[in-house]
Amino acid sequence: MYFTEQHELVRKLAREFAEKELTKEILDQVEESEEFPEEILQKMAKAGFFGIKVPKEYGGQGADARSYVLVMEEFSRVSGVASIYVSSPNSLSGGPFLLSGNEEQKEKYLKPVVTGEKKVCFALTEPGAGSDAGGMTTTAVKDGDYYILNGRKCFITMAPLSDYAVVYAKTDMSKGTRGISAFIVDMKLPGVSCGKPEKKMGVIGCATSDIILENVRVHKSDLLGEEGRGFINAMKTLDTGRMGVAAQSIGVAQGALDEAVKYAKERKQFGRRIGDFQAISFMIADMATKLEAAKQLVYKTAYLMDTHQDASMAASMAKFFASEACNEIVGKAVQIHGGYGFIKDYKVERMYRDCRVFTIYEGTSQIQQMVIAGKLLKK
Repeated sequence: MYFTEQHELVRKLAREFAEKELTKEILDQVEESEEFPEEILQKMAKAGFFGIKVPKEYGGQGADARSYVLVMEEFSRVSGVASIYVSSPNSLSGGPFLLSGNEEQKEKYLKPVVTGEKKVCFALTEPGAGSDAGGMTTTAVKDGDYYILNGRKCFITMAPLSDYAVVYAKTDMSKGTRGISAFIVDMKLPGVSCGKPEKKMGVIGCATSDIILENVRVHKSDLLGEEGRGFINAMKTLDTGRMGVAAQSIGVAQGALDEAVKYAKERKQFGRRIGDFQAISFMIADMATKLEAAKQLVYKTAYLMDTHQDASMAASMAKFFASEACNEIVGKAVQIHGGYGFIKDYKVERMYRDCRVFTIYEGTSQIQQMVIAGKLLKK
């Protein structure tokens, strides 16, 4: 209903790449070293995955949201952490530039991200301002042709790996969210430092840390968009981000369902395949049905974006439902595997840890409920 033959070709290419390059040996190595192989990232860039949604004039593929969702889904089916590297340039890293960047900024910062030469992170969350982004305390004070930034960001995906960060800071403390502006910060500038990479439950192989800003001088040419419009930039970026997390969710859920079906056919107890027992077969039926419902929400969101309709509530619904369903589906996949589901040799163990963050990052499930209810109940 939502896809053309061209879209299905995109899906096929992404699936073939993920299955060929992201082998179990590679992914086990990533878990052990906590680092993702740069050579695979370069292959991903060369194949065009870092610029799916980026216009061709900036080195991207100029494809649509549906193509992006399909690529995210297929990568996530094999590896949750690999999909983050696909997501970033098309979503949280590239999105702020596509929304508010001038031509010079897009040329300087966006193009190298698409080619894999540079990495950019999205720095919004703070220790005291997570779901309440308007409560941020990072400041940007004008000083001639510069802004002086002070503050601390936390849980910033790819911060220790990044060349640049899109940092949100208050240029006017009296205006709340309307006093927030966006800045492009070179991570090598004096006063910029990263905290120790966090030890995470899942999506290991994509470092996450604090960013500390101490009297960092950022030139006015690196103000992204207009002063005071940073919060709008962040929220619009997160619409695409939420769709991306929803796509990650259906991908990981599909991978877990595949593993559960395979195991239920192979494992025998009491002289029968465990899939022949109603308790197991009904679990699989439930998993498949919820996954299909989640897919429809995600695909609809992408379709609305592609047809220039308001997709904000749809993105929240997709993120909320798909991430919660994914956690349930993967949990059941582990249960079907029994004791083996608790062992790292089996794929579902990693999937179980990876998917737990999907209901948390880029807006918790509870924030999505607030967004959905707010849209429905607004006066």
